[in-house]
Amino acid sequence: MKGHKVENIAAVISCVEAHLNEKLDLDTVASAVRYSKYHLHRMFKDTVGITLHDYIHRRQLTEAAKLLVFSEKPIIEIALVAGYESQQAFTSVFKSMYKRTPLEYRQNEVFYPLQLEFALNKNPTAPDAIMQEITYAVPADIPDWMNFIALVIDGFPCLDESSHLEQVKQYIQRRQALIMRDGATIIGAAAFSYQTGSIDFLAVHPQYRHYGVAKAFLDFMMCNLFVGREISITTFREGDKADTGQREEYKRLGFAESELLTEFGYPTQRLI
Repeated sequence: MKGHKVENIAAVISCVEAHLNEKLDLDTVASAVRYSKYHLHRMFKDTVGITLHDYIHRRQLTEAAKLLVFSEKPIIEIALVAGYESQQAFTSVFKSMYKRTPLEYRQNEVFYPLQLEFALNKNPTAPDAIMQEITYAVPADIPDWMNFIALVIDGFPCLDESSHLEQVKQYIQRRQALIMRDGATIIGAAAFSYQTGSIDFLAVHPQYRHYGVAKAFLDFMMCNLFVGREISITTFREGDKADTGQREEYKRLGFAESELLTEFGYPTQRLI
């Protein structure tokens, strides 16, 4: 992945962020940054793993969710700002992603983002040259870990950053937290439980999701931590529109479906 390509995508992200409260689509953004929409679509997905359409959609719904909790704007007004022509259309899409209607979400008074702004590594190492070195996280890694969380929030519905921070400190203290870096950038992180044989957290930087990072973590844990043991992870249920590919990746890595769960009020499934 060439540096100038990443810089081009960073410019596209800046353009999107500057116009989140306007009607945005691939044509509009392509025109603003002077690319063909087909080239932009391919370049964006190749770089960050999701389409520009999905990124815009998720970012605008995240901003709408923020307004529902932290403002008193009428829902119809929030719907229009998010690019929907009716409250009914907004409600349908919002519920498919957040599992609550906008009114229920407002009444619950707890904000969590579907998608935060991508901050890209401007000089990523090529996939065939990267050193896939996995190390135990230490307290000095915590600030970078929390910056990393903002990039991978799409995989963790209902994640509360302050409670996650406290959990990470405990995992690090118990030597149950792992990281992988590309230079100064954390590109993958995992936290696990020896007792339950569960992977409690596994995430890969969007730019590096096609580098085999998740498999490297899984191989490390199976060879060094859970030899001969069953391991589990929880993820989105089948068909969840909020899933950006985590479930498919885990199934590809050999996980099989187990029981349906509800965690932090969100429907999930355990995979083994």
